[in-house]
Amino acid sequence: MSNVLSTGTSALIAFQRALATVSHNVANIKTDGYSRQKMDFATRDPSDVGYGDVGNGTKITDIRRVADQLAISRLLDSNGELARLQQLSGMADRVDALFSDAATNVNGVWSNFFDAVNGLASNASGTADRRDVLDNAGTLVNRFKQLNSNLDNLNSEVNNGLISAASEVNRLAKEIAQINGAIGSNAAAAAPDLLDRRDQLISKLVGYTGGTAVIQDGGVMNVYSAGGHALVVGTTASQITTAPNPYQPERLQLAIKTQSMTVTLDNKAMGGQIGGLLEFRETVLTPAQAELGRIAVGMAQSFNQAHAEGMDLYGNLGGNFFNLGTPKIAAHSANTGTATLNASYGDLGALDGQNLLLKFDGTSWQATRADSGAAVPMTGSGTAADPFVVNGVQFVVGGTPAANDRFLLQPTAGATNDLSVAITDPSRIAAANPVKGTAVLGNTGTGVLGKLDVLNAGNPALLNPAVIAFTDANNYTIDGVGPYPYTPGQTISANGWSIVLDGKPATGDRFDIGKTAAGSSDNGNASRLAGVEDAKAFNAGTVTLNGALGGLTTQIGSAARAADYSLQAQQVINDNAKASRDSISGVNLDEEAADMLRLQQAYQAASQLISTADTMFQTILKAVG
Repeated sequence: MSNVLSTGTSALIAFQRALATVSHNVANIKTDGYSRQKMDFATRDPSDVGYGDVGNGTKITDIRRVADQLAISRLLDSNGELARLQQLSGMADRVDALFSDAATNVNGVWSNFFDAVNGLASNASGTADRRDVLDNAGTLVNRFKQLNSNLDNLNSEVNNGLISAASEVNRLAKEIAQINGAIGSNAAAAAPDLLDRRDQLISKLVGYTGGTAVIQDGGVMNVYSAGGHALVVGTTASQITTAPNPYQPERLQLAIKTQSMTVTLDNKAMGGQIGGLLEFRETVLTPAQAELGRIAVGMAQSFNQAHAEGMDLYGNLGGNFFNLGTPKIAAHSANTGTATLNASYGDLGALDGQNLLLKFDGTSWQATRADSGAAVPMTGSGTAADPFVVNGVQFVVGGTPAANDRFLLQPTAGATNDLSVAITDPSRIAAANPVKGTAVLGNTGTGVLGKLDVLNAGNPALLNPAVIAFTDANNYTIDGVGPYPYTPGQTISANGWSIVLDGKPATGDRFDIGKTAAGSSDNGNASRLAGVEDAKAFNAGTVTLNGALGGLTTQIGSAARAADYSLQAQQVINDNAKASRDSISGVNLDEEAADMLRLQQAYQAASQLISTADTMFQTILKAVG
């Protein structure tokens, strides 16, 4: 009888605890990362009663979580990549919005400015047209600055994101290390909820850093970033720190501090949210700012060059229409020499806007691309008479460099900050050609003067009067110098100007070239200014300013779409990985309901056993009473 009571009691306790486990599963069906728990039963040791062994009921041998490490690892990897792409896509979309929205981009005000210049070409002496050019120029400059400022704000967001992420990484890594310590060397004996907690922390950590987790013997988890850096090893957690970039203090970089050293991390050391932030800054933000600056430099330099070839209403040659700064060169914070580098813009067709690292090895200077480390050819000796020339930038070295001194050259990044309109007086706009050609009234031939261009506004003889005289129908002189052979339609050049002459001049025909009078309504240079946007200024004379601006918008849009497409694909992969993990570890209400019904019936049966044992005991008491 006592055996029946003991057996029933063991069953009652076991089924009660099993029901509690099922209840725990149901209660946590919405708990993220919860792994379904299951109880393992075994028979209790039997009792030897002489004629054989009599069973003593059941016992619980283990409460374990239902989990597959391969499925967990697959989901972990997927989560890290998903977090990276979510960060990259979200930030890239914001840049795309800045460049595609008419309220923030340059394209609309760019068109307005050149439309105003075209209007000036139609009415070169009109005061309102001249004021319209200056007003639209100011609007264009302000838009360049505003757009670059918005991009600077995104860089600040990246910095703040890195600081916040580093703090979270350190907190999570420390907690994981503590749980590793609590689990010790026997994960099999660890509470299932504690193992779930560790998995959740690791998932969050990898969401920031990418990477994976590796189980040691005994069940301790080591966590590594996407770049292979150890974040947690056993009970030891590394620490992530942020510090200013040695060239650009406004940009933060990451370092990892272990027990023995601190290592500066490159942009590929982390995945997850951190990797997405760094990749965005490296592949979207930095190129966008560099190209925006390159377009501003190209527009300002090309417009200034054309403006210098014209004459204003006061009869003066045009000066700079736009003010423009110089390329930025920043010294590495660890430099020990006294060298200073002063840069200026050179060949616009060679200017690509790529950031370069300039290093002095103790004997000579080398230039490499900052993003890839690829060598870049450089000419010159670095003196004022023979400056170094690299990618459309020239620079002079002053002072004395020390071996391994390094500098960062940013040819166009931030160039918009120094951009401004140089003139305020509408009459100072050089819309007229500084010289003009006229045919003498007594000419008897059919010679006709065509387009006149200024080749060199700095030629001291540019405004001097000149006479083209034909000694016969096939030869001419310039101010008595010659003769030179003549072919109809040819270009004649002298004193920094050139003019096209067509037709058949007769012997004695003359054409006078002289200075344009002040207040002239001539629009020759205004037409030249209007053509600046379509001038092939970039890429060795193959890309127009307009084309470069459109190309930048397209480039950013393509980068944003590529990130979006990758994110969509990764979301599918992540959903599949989560479904795979949940199919093994997730709580299924139908299954739990079936288990609950089965256990409830077993519990009731065990209760009946105890009731039967009690009835038997009472019967015996009555029999002996």
